[in-house]
Amino acid sequence: MLTPDFPGITQSDKNHDTLRWESLLDRLDVGELTDEFIRRLGTVPSYAVSPLPASEIRRTGSASFEALILAMKAEDDEPDYLRERDAIALDVGVSRARAGVPIEALMTAIRLDFSVIWEAITGIAEPGDAQLLVGHTARVWEVVDGYAGETQRAYVAELARIQAEAASMRQGYLATLFSQKNLTPAALERIAEELGQDLDTEYVVAVASWDHIPALRLALANAPAGRQVFTYSRADALVVFFPLGIRAGSEGQRLYASLERLTCGLLGEGCTLERVPHAAAVAASLAKLLEPAEEGAMTWARGWARMARLELDRAGAPGLGEVERALHGCGTTERRRLREAVEAYLQTGSIAQAADRLYCHRNTLLNRLKRFAGLTGVDPMVPLQAARLVVGWS
Repeated sequence: MLTPDFPGITQSDKNHDTLRWESLLDRLDVGELTDEFIRRLGTVPSYAVSPLPASEIRRTGSASFEALILAMKAEDDEPDYLRERDAIALDVGVSRARAGVPIEALMTAIRLDFSVIWEAITGIAEPGDAQLLVGHTARVWEVVDGYAGETQRAYVAELARIQAEAASMRQGYLATLFSQKNLTPAALERIAEELGQDLDTEYVVAVASWDHIPALRLALANAPAGRQVFTYSRADALVVFFPLGIRAGSEGQRLYASLERLTCGLLGEGCTLERVPHAAAVAASLAKLLEPAEEGAMTWARGWARMARLELDRAGAPGLGEVERALHGCGTTERRRLREAVEAYLQTGSIAQAADRLYCHRNTLLNRLKRFAGLTGVDPMVPLQAARLVVGWS
């Protein structure tokens, strides 16, 4: 029993207190309580802009006060009250979750129940009821707190269902995007709408395969831009894509930077929604180019030449066999210096920068490039011929 055991209180006094307490509760006007609750609720910003109609707020407010008053008449939670409480808590929790009312706003609204009820009780009580009110304060708060807890549980459970439904629907649309070719503009428009993006939005695409998927999922879990990051699971890989535009903000920059450190294929050039599946296939191919000792994502800039070399190898193209044979006729030191000179020039595109990198005079570098061209028949200073070297040595 929550009523303090004051000395000298007899069973008759207790019965009198119970009757007096019930009498005070019976004098409460549910309609007036609801009006006051709605008035105060107008000061909670999230409710002021919520899609909940006033009639719905009044209905659940009135039902809540009726259930709370019923419970306050008992010293302990009783089955009848619990059924009433759980029913209205479920009603309120589900409807507020569906309406998008934040949980903090919902809890603020429920706390208003306590202040509205308590002020109404003290407003009709007489000076001689002071000890009675002290003895029932804890019970009033206990009832409201129990109702708040049940409402919160109902809200959280419904929110989880909403999120699961949204995720399931989104994955269905993504499955359509990745599995069907030649989607109609209308179908692409529906998918973009489901993702909350414009149809002309451009995306960054990353793909991790097999053992590297957990690291990618961890990076996504730590990404503040999570609501704009979309994932699609394949049998052997995880595809991730997000709007190119969010890279301009700090959240997007951190996400992109974290992906650059992972073992994955990464296309940051941007592609439209229609091209995301194709970009994912390219990113998956890039990821496969990474050697075990290599670190960081394989980007298009880093991997295009290596990809081209593998494709040429599969096609049976001659490659750089004749170049390697021509260099083999040189001494070990000359062969090393010629290749260093050509690679430095191909990487910088500048005689001056390449010479600085190799700590030699620019004329020395020019002589080595000419010597290389004379030996191999491939001039690294001619772009079309240089491309063979870039691809062949990738």
